[in-house]
Amino acid sequence: MAKAKIGVIGGSGLYEMEEGLTNTEEVWVSTPFGQPSDVITIGDLEGTRVAFLPRHGKGHRISPTELPIRANIYALKSLGVEWIISISAAGSLKEEIHPLDLLIPDQLIDRTRSRANTFFGDGLVAHVGFADPFCPALSQILNQTAKEVGANVHYGGTYLVMEGPPFSTRAESNLYRSWGASVIGMTALPEAKLAREAEICYATLAFVTDYDCWREATEIVTIEMVIDNLQRNIDMSQKILKKAVTRIPEKRECQCATALQHAIVTAPEIIPVSVKEKLHLLIGKYVQ
Repeated sequence: MAKAKIGVIGGSGLYEMEEGLTNTEEVWVSTPFGQPSDVITIGDLEGTRVAFLPRHGKGHRISPTELPIRANIYALKSLGVEWIISISAAGSLKEEIHPLDLLIPDQLIDRTRSRANTFFGDGLVAHVGFADPFCPALSQILNQTAKEVGANVHYGGTYLVMEGPPFSTRAESNLYRSWGASVIGMTALPEAKLAREAEICYATLAFVTDYDCWREATEIVTIEMVIDNLQRNIDMSQKILKKAVTRIPEKRECQCATALQHAIVTAPEIIPVSVKEKLHLLIGKYVQ
């Protein structure tokens, strides 16, 4: 099966990577958690092998709540992916973060409630460290690259993940502002948690499409507004990706690469054999 060390998960508006991707092949990956969102396209981007997965499926047919996120992360892991660049749409919760700006967040607030958010259970308990949910090494690469290609980028900030698919009420939007959140979106979780459990470095390019509904001076947020602004950011995301993938190092020195080393608390001898087999890709180097 084809392999790639870098994965890209495209969000709303970015359903395929036509710009600069050559020598492509499409791969369907079966996982213990079902099928991923769509076929994974593997190709060369600026001489670097990259695996691209459209988060919502081509044509945007899967809602945030219905995303097969465990299958997505497991599938990328099975292809050898060690780094994931996530691209997503977000609404701004701060006056100084404008529509068409880019945020590279360093923190998350989880307001989801209907999503499977761990690979573990069924007789195997693991507690990964998640104090810093985004890989600092990958985030720094994305920030520097975004500056170089001319993006209006904000480095650091809190991405609040809501359940969706409806947008926020004004009361919710103002509550999240009072918490200090920078942007609001629907997809960074549980992706980031599952990537950490899979020992994959994960960072997000959050493209701001609108001010969330807290800002009464602006028109009510609609999906047409979101998609229109996101389409305008696709060129920028392609420019960032083309430069960033060439700067990702061969060797990882961050803690993401060993997140499970001390996280598994269940005695190996009592972990069910079926669970060991199901999760061998993730735990095989720690549990025999």
